[in-house]
Amino acid sequence: MSLKGKTLFISGGSRGIGLAIALRAARDGANVTIAAKTAEPHPKLPGTIYTAAEEIEQAGGKALPVLCDIREEAQVAEAVARTVEKFGGIDICVNNASAIQLTGTLETDMKRYDLMHQINTRGTFLVSKMCIPHLKLAANAHILNLAPPLDMKAKWFKNHVAYTMAKFGMSMCTLGMSAEFARDGIAVNSLWPISTIDTAAIRNLLGGATVAAMSRSPDIMADAAHAIFMRPSREASGNFYIDEEVLRAEGVSDFSVYSPDATGPLAGDFFVPDEVFANSGTKVKSIY
Repeated sequence: MSLKGKTLFISGGSRGIGLAIALRAARDGANVTIAAKTAEPHPKLPGTIYTAAEEIEQAGGKALPVLCDIREEAQVAEAVARTVEKFGGIDICVNNASAIQLTGTLETDMKRYDLMHQINTRGTFLVSKMCIPHLKLAANAHILNLAPPLDMKAKWFKNHVAYTMAKFGMSMCTLGMSAEFARDGIAVNSLWPISTIDTAAIRNLLGGATVAAMSRSPDIMADAAHAIFMRPSREASGNFYIDEEVLRAEGVSDFSVYSPDATGPLAGDFFVPDEVFANSGTKVKSIY
């Protein structure tokens, strides 16, 4: 089972989980478009579309770095067109790009509100919309949104309603598009981690080194995404997958490789339903 020769279009894949998914596909020999805004290095956020492309090529894949702000329809259309021109089509769309600010209603300025909704909800809708005509022509086509289960409990809204609305907008794209495009054989799913993932966002915004030490590496999300892409698109659609549950279904039982330095319980990610924690064989501590 391999992604050799398949083409992935990944939004915001210059670092973190998006890059990990790209590199896992590249090891199979896949083609990957990295469509993101980062052309110049950021002092706190390592990686650009060009460094990501270099890593993809070194891992065995073919890369197309495209400077693209997914809030801009023309830029997304051009990025998709360039992908099809270079690689001949699109097999997999990964909606990874996301903006976050965990503030309450009175502390959230409307500029930041708009940014989260434009990137998370609108961006996911737009990128999917542009990729779908090409996905209809692909064998075993997949859209994967890095978005949480729709667990409609007030606790997920009360402290950061603007962000939750924006992320759940991505999840609603999964719910709606999976049904809308079922006849076309396009799988539309969400993937979310049971634990926090050690990314720049965690280290810079969401707890720093303390939470990073309680987190798993992005590789677990990459391996789970790869497993999803291997599933028949007409049979595995409309799901809100949790990374660990995906891999347990694939026969994985030892997850220590994803958090080799953790000395205690992992930090549970937000939006994870209580029953998922209860059914997991992993010790997870809720920090939200």
